[in-house]
Amino acid sequence: MANEAKPCPCDIGDRMEYGGLGQEVQIQHVKAYVVKPPAASEKAVIVIQDIFGWGLPNTRYMADMLSANGYTAVVPDFFLGKEPWSPSHDWSKFQEWLEDKKPTNINKEVDVVLKFLREQCGASRIATVGFCWGGVATHHLALQYPDIKAGVSVYGIIRDREDRYELKSPTLFIFAEKDEVIPLDQVTVLEKNLHDKSSADFQVKIFPGQTHGFVHRKRDDINPADKPLIEEARLDMLNWLRQYM
Repeated sequence: MANEAKPCPCDIGDRMEYGGLGQEVQIQHVKAYVVKPPAASEKAVIVIQDIFGWGLPNTRYMADMLSANGYTAVVPDFFLGKEPWSPSHDWSKFQEWLEDKKPTNINKEVDVVLKFLREQCGASRIATVGFCWGGVATHHLALQYPDIKAGVSVYGIIRDREDRYELKSPTLFIFAEKDEVIPLDQVTVLEKNLHDKSSADFQVKIFPGQTHGFVHRKRDDINPADKPLIEEARLDMLNWLRQYM
């Protein structure tokens, strides 16, 4: 688990050298990276960043992958121009840095992006996919927005809300067995309580031998032992979206 010197031991992993296929746009007060699918689609996915920000090439790579599978994908800057976390920062200052960047305090920005997707992109079926910080945000939105058709929370979990098991939209939770940020006992509690309290469909899946960030922060081409699990998790994400959108 996190220690005092490093309260959120997130490793940036393998940073991709990747330019992206989309473009940056301004959506009211929110900047966003938007990539359109090859053919017109009424399906869209809000891709929610991790602590390393909306500009991380790895996250934009995931958005492009979703776009190639038929979705308009948008990566909003939920930090609103504030500096994202950097591996060079002092981890003892992490909670202080996080104070004005809560993943459960994004409803205003989400509403703006939803309006953009519906009115400017022709989207009538919208889902969310989030990683780490964005996984927490995805869990939050699944509790708040029944009109969001599906969510995929990748190594993210809300720990401190009484209603955290009362999902309003179908949600897939992806976790890593060797995650120092989210220990398995918390995953077990989540799954048990979702069975008891969630009115929406859900799945909780743990990937053996993997660490926090594996789905988007491990390059499969230089991690051959992990490649099958990285690919399986990404396929699970796509299949969940297809099932509910």
